[in-house]
Order: sequence, then C-alpha cells, then structure tokens
Amino acid sequence: MGLFPDEGKSLPPPRIANRNSVWLAGVGWFSAMLHNAMNHRPPLKSGVHRQVLLATIGWFIGYHITKYENYTFARLDRDMNEYIRHHPEEFAEKEKKTFAEIVEPFHAVR
Repeated sequence: MGLFPDEGKSLPPPRIANRNSVWLAGVGWFSAMLHNAMNHRPPLKSGVHRQVLLATIGWFIGYHITKYENYTFARLDRDMNEYIRHHPEEFAEKEKKTFAEIVEPFHAVR
C-alpha cells in the first residue's frame, strides 16, 4: 500500500520542479553548507558530494510530499462532490440579481 492507496496512483504525476521539491532541495543544500561552516570549512567548496546528496534527498522527499498532497486534495474534492450530488436540496440555485438590484441609489451629499 505504501504512502497512499492504489486509487491515488491513477492521478497524474506532479511536475518535477514543484514548490515542495525546490524548497526541500534548498533546505538540504543549505544544511550541508551550514554543516561545513560550523566545522570551519569553506561552505561552498568542501563537501560538494554531501551538498548534492542532501539536495537530492530533499528533492525526492518534496516530490513525494507533493504526490501525497495532490492525492489528499483529490480525495477531499471527490468526497465533497459526492456529498453535493447526494444532497442537492442543500445546494439549490439562487436567483440571479443584476448589479442595479444590489447597489443602493447614490445621492451626493455636499
């Protein structure tokens, strides 16, 4: 079953560069640079393999968080639409008003 059920696998995959992936990749890269700086090493030049590794791990985690987020929102939308379909009396169409019926007449006060 994994992180989410099989019905979530029918959803389209998220984009490779999405909000969570980019953010968590930046957090991973920054944490590697912070580790270098705390150990009095040049932050950008030392441990490049760790920087790439932590950025890649952050990207991977962000991608799967986005997949789970998309599944959760799709499930909520499905449940909400199902409720609306079963209870149409609670979601009756309202009468349409024109803008002139809504706005009160304007009288300038000078």
